Amino acid sequence: MRDLVRRHFLDDLLHGYRRIGIAADGRQDIPHVSAHQIRGRHPEPHFVIPSNTRLRPGMSLHGRAQVPFEGADIILLDPQTKRVHHPDQFLGIRITGPGGGPERRFGLFKAAGFHQIPGLFDFCECRAGQRQKKRNTHPMRQCFHALLLLCLSVLCAGAQTVPRPLNDADFHPVDPDQAKIGQLLFYDKILSGNRNISCGTCHHHDLAGTDGLSLGIGEGGRGVGPDRTAGTGPDRIRKRIPRNAPALWNLGATDVTILFHDGRLSVSDIYQNGYNSPAEEWLPPGLDTVLAAQALFPLTAQFEMAGNPRENEIAGAIHDRIDAAWPILAHRVRTIPDYGALFVNAFDHIDAPEEVTIVEIGNALGAFIASEWRNHDSPFDAYLAGDDTALGTAEIRGLELFYGAAGCADCHAGPLLSDQSFHALGLPAFGPGRTRRFDPIPRDVGRMGESDALADAYRFRTPMLRNVALTAPYGHNGAYPTLEAMVRHHLAPRASRAAWTPEMARLPAAPWLAEIDFVIRADAREMSRQDVVLDIEPLALGDGAVSDLVAFLEALTGKTAETRPLGRPDTVPSGLPVD
Repeated sequence: MRDLVRRHFLDDLLHGYRRIGIAADGRQDIPHVSAHQIRGRHPEPHFVIPSNTRLRPGMSLHGRAQVPFEGADIILLDPQTKRVHHPDQFLGIRITGPGGGPERRFGLFKAAGFHQIPGLFDFCECRAGQRQKKRNTHPMRQCFHALLLLCLSVLCAGAQTVPRPLNDADFHPVDPDQAKIGQLLFYDKILSGNRNISCGTCHHHDLAGTDGLSLGIGEGGRGVGPDRTAGTGPDRIRKRIPRNAPALWNLGATDVTILFHDGRLSVSDIYQNGYNSPAEEWLPPGLDTVLAAQALFPLTAQFEMAGNPRENEIAGAIHDRIDAAWPILAHRVRTIPDYGALFVNAFDHIDAPEEVTIVEIGNALGAFIASEWRNHDSPFDAYLAGDDTALGTAEIRGLELFYGAAGCADCHAGPLLSDQSFHALGLPAFGPGRTRRFDPIPRDVGRMGESDALADAYRFRTPMLRNVALTAPYGHNGAYPTLEAMVRHHLAPRASRAAWTPEMARLPAAPWLAEIDFVIRADAREMSRQDVVLDIEPLALGDGAVSDLVAFLEALTGKTAETRPLGRPDTVPSGLPVD
C-alpha cells in the first residue's frame, strides 16, 4: 500500500523545482531532506517541510491541480530522532473553491499516527560509520499513514490555486533620478545609428509599450504603430524585424532572469560580467539588472536601431565587434550638457560628464523600464488580495478554466503568470526569420538559436500576461490579431495553423519584401519539421468557455495601465524629434 501511494501520489506531491529543507529551532544545522536520505544543511529556521529537493510550495496533485503549503511551520522535526517535535499541523492547505476566493478547506492534521514522518517518507540518516536505524514497520501504522494520504489526494483532486499577489518586494529597487534619465533616453533618437529611431518608436506609451505590429519596422521606417511605413528611396528598410516587439510589463521583477523570445540574455557568471549574452565577455560589468543589460542590444542591432554598415559610425563599429559601438554612443550622450548634468546628479560615482559610460546609460534605461511598466492593480490582482467581488461571473469561470481544465497555468504559472521557460506552440511561420550566418533559411528556430540544442527547436519563452489585452497582436511573431484567436490556437494548434492566412498578420506594406514575407510557407520540409514540434495538445472547449477565458485575460488589465508614472516626454536633450 505504501509503495502504491509513493508511486501514484507522492511522486506528484513532491514534484517541483525549488530547494526546500528543514530546520528545528533556528540554532542547529538540520540536514536537508531527500527522498531516501537526509543530507546537507538548510539553516533557515521555522520553515519546516519533509521533502526531497524537488518540492515546491505549489504541489501538483492529479495532473494540473495545485495545492500550496499554507503557513510557515508545517512540520517540526526533532533534529536527533527525526520525529515530529511540535505537531501543530501536518499540512495547511489553501484551495480555491468553485465559488471564488481562497478558503481553508483543511486546517490541522494532528500528530496521531504521524510521529514517524521519516518512516513514512523512507528517510534515514545514512551517515558514514553509522548503521541505519530500524524504522517502525508496523503494518497497521503504515496502512493508517497511507489511508490518510489517499484521503488527502482524493479531497484535493481537481483543486485549483491562484498565485499570491505581487508586491513591491517582488521588484528591483529603482532610483527615480536614474529612471528620469532613462525616460529621456528611451525616446531620444540619439541612441540610434542614423538618429532616426528610439526605443520608444517600437515600445510606445500610446500602444502599451509595444508597436501594434506583427513584425516591427525598425531603422529607416517612418511613423509609429500600425501607421508606421517602411520608408522610401535609399532609406527604406532592408528587412522587417524578425519578431514581435515584446511587451515591457513587469520586466523589473526579481524573478525575471532571462529575456528575449529565445532567452539569449540571462543572468549568469559564465563571462564574469553577470550575464550570458550575445556580447559574451565584451559586455561591460556593472549593469544593475538583466533589464539594464537588455537595453543595450537593440542599439547594436542593424535592422532595429544601428543602421547599415557605411551609413554611420555606429554600424561600422559594430561590424568590427559588438562592444565597439557603445563608447561612441556614450560619447554622444555625455557631451550633451543636459545629459551630463543629469548623470552627475543621479549617479553617486559619476563626478563629471566624461565619466559616463554605456553602463550608466543601460542602468538608466533599465531603471525607467522597470518602474514605468510595473503594474499589478488589475481586477485579478484585487481578487488575489482577497476581494471576492473583483471578478465577474464570466471572469471567475475563465479563472477556473485557466487554473483548471484548460491547463493555461501549466506554463503561465506563478505571480508573474509565466514559468520563464520555453515551449513550442506551433504558430504559423512567416517573415524573414531569425536567421544565423550558417543557416540562411528564413525561419525562426527559437530557443535552439541560442542553445544549439535540437530539443529546443521552435520553442519560445512564455510571455507574462498582465495587461495582455493591451498588447496585440500575439505570439513571438504576432501571428494572431486578437486574444480570442490566440486562445483558439492553443485549443487546436494544428488546425489553427492550417487555417491561418497571411491577412491575419499586421505587416505595413513593403512591396520589395513581399517575396520574403511568406516564402517559408512554401518550404514543405520546413513546415513539416515545425508541425512535428508541439508542446500543447488539442482541447475541446466550447465558444462559451473561450469567451470566459478571454474575459479572464481581459481582467488582467491594470486600472492604471494606461496612466504611467512618467509617460512620454515632450522633448529630449538632444533636440531630436520625439515620436
